[in-house]
Amino acid sequence: MRFMVDGWAPDYGSSLQEVEELAESKAELTTDVEVPDAGWRPIAASATTEPSTILFVDGVRRVEARLWLNPDDGGEQAPALCASYAAGVVRSTRSAATVDIAEVRRSLLTTAEDADDIVTGLGTWTVAHAKPDPGKQVFDLLSLALQQKLAELEIICAANARAAAPDDVDDLLVIDGPLRGRTNVPRAIGMIKSQHSAYLPADLNRVVGALAAGERTPVFRLGTTWERYSWYLRLPGPGGSPWAGIVRVECASELSVDEAVALAATSQAVLPRYASEPFKDPRAPQNLYPIAGLERTLRHRLGDPQLLHRALRAAG
Repeated sequence: MRFMVDGWAPDYGSSLQEVEELAESKAELTTDVEVPDAGWRPIAASATTEPSTILFVDGVRRVEARLWLNPDDGGEQAPALCASYAAGVVRSTRSAATVDIAEVRRSLLTTAEDADDIVTGLGTWTVAHAKPDPGKQVFDLLSLALQQKLAELEIICAANARAAAPDDVDDLLVIDGPLRGRTNVPRAIGMIKSQHSAYLPADLNRVVGALAAGERTPVFRLGTTWERYSWYLRLPGPGGSPWAGIVRVECASELSVDEAVALAATSQAVLPRYASEPFKDPRAPQNLYPIAGLERTLRHRLGDPQLLHRALRAAG
């Protein structure tokens, strides 16, 4: 299989410009899960048994090059992405926090069914076929496929971390980002740092703005293309806007209401103590210290992007 590397740097997109209009999400809400709507008010942290072990899971991804694959039969060129991605786990106990697992993968993502792995002097890019979708632009489709590969690797890393310490039956798994596709992982919560949608009605959103550090909203049920329990929590840090330091936390909808409320209480006890500070992290306080450290480790392990790009050009 022959291929050509797109001359544009991946950071600037593709020389083939594609525009896709994003549809507005419409969430279904059940807001009286923990308390009636009339009883919505900030909930202070309560005495709860904290897990002895917290596992923080995160991943990073990087597009190394956009390719055009040339079929051996002389057919139409097919677009592709060469991407590096990595996932890992930080194990935090009362005495230490260490990077437990860090795994790196490299993939060639394409809709071309006859594509093969690309072997370079710096390693092999394993082909991953994405199913064509006429409703999506091709590079958006490949980017989604890359995100799915990263989510799968995060699950593998989390499972391996737990397998390495089978006696930690009460640990808590904190996933940086949505829990989508990982709701079957036990004792897991997802933490969303950036808020792009206001899911709650205006009168309940005011409760979010009124939260003090360490307080949370009542648990509510949220349904978009998938369902989960969710709540907002304010991390300690400097003030400013009404939503400064706010994270949205979620857990699996298959849990009982009591189990979801218990996880919400646990998140209040655990997450604030890992909140970052502005002089150390520009994404403070939402970018928790274990996550920030894990991201640095994973990005380092992705390798030098210029060398990888050069190796791909040489292999083509």
